[in-house]
Amino acid sequence: MPTRKAADAHAVLRGVTRIYPGGTPVHALGPIDLDLAQGEFFSVVGPSGCGKSTLLDVLSGLSPPTEGSVSFEGKTVAGQVPEGIGVVFQEDASLPWLTVRDNVAFGLRHAGTDSAEVDRRVSYAIGFMGLQDFTGAYPSQLSGGMRQRVCIARTLVLQPRLILLDEPFGALDQQTRLLMGDELLRLWRETDATVLLITHALDEAALLSDRVGVMSARPGRFIDLVETSWARERDSRIVSDPAFGTVTGRLWAALRPESMKAIGRPQP
Repeated sequence: MPTRKAADAHAVLRGVTRIYPGGTPVHALGPIDLDLAQGEFFSVVGPSGCGKSTLLDVLSGLSPPTEGSVSFEGKTVAGQVPEGIGVVFQEDASLPWLTVRDNVAFGLRHAGTDSAEVDRRVSYAIGFMGLQDFTGAYPSQLSGGMRQRVCIARTLVLQPRLILLDEPFGALDQQTRLLMGDELLRLWRETDATVLLITHALDEAALLSDRVGVMSARPGRFIDLVETSWARERDSRIVSDPAFGTVTGRLWAALRPESMKAIGRPQP
């Protein structure tokens, strides 16, 4: 990745915190400062409960920050998901009563998009995600990996410029995760979108990312930002590169003491 400059920032968080109110308020996140460059692939790893998903919710506009500011393409993010941001969650969000084609078309039709444009975008997304042989199938007839392809295709047709993914492959086996990672990298290169991925898997973060942000135990904040220096034309074969082990080792060195804090274990 080229050196990031303020003018290159596609999405910006400044002094962001998130505190959940209640009888005992929970300080879940922050303070966080983060600049995402246009076209960057950025992943976030951290202990369970450290605020990774909260960070995604705040960046997407689904949850307001308690303090600080969030902007996307120079405009404040507040109250709703802005046009140009697409979100894919870990949970299977496919609609069981709709076919693959109708699932992918759902958002466009709901937005009142012209039918010819819906057909064009849906056909492209289905072909791109390798679902063309399953357009008439229902989610119950698909594997977990294929259902996630449907969810990604449904986001892709909206042509987002910032794609936010919250553990999208968490329920898949390791081999399928690696192959889905290749598909995600292909999507990233094809669309030139900025991507932020939340993941628990250090190898997934190391493989996919230009940069990886390591978060502390709650309240989550960034304690390390790791540049991978991979070529843009990368895929899962990079796991055999000795540098891959160096990257994952640095991630674990930063994450291990925070994970021990999160589970209440003393550090040696």
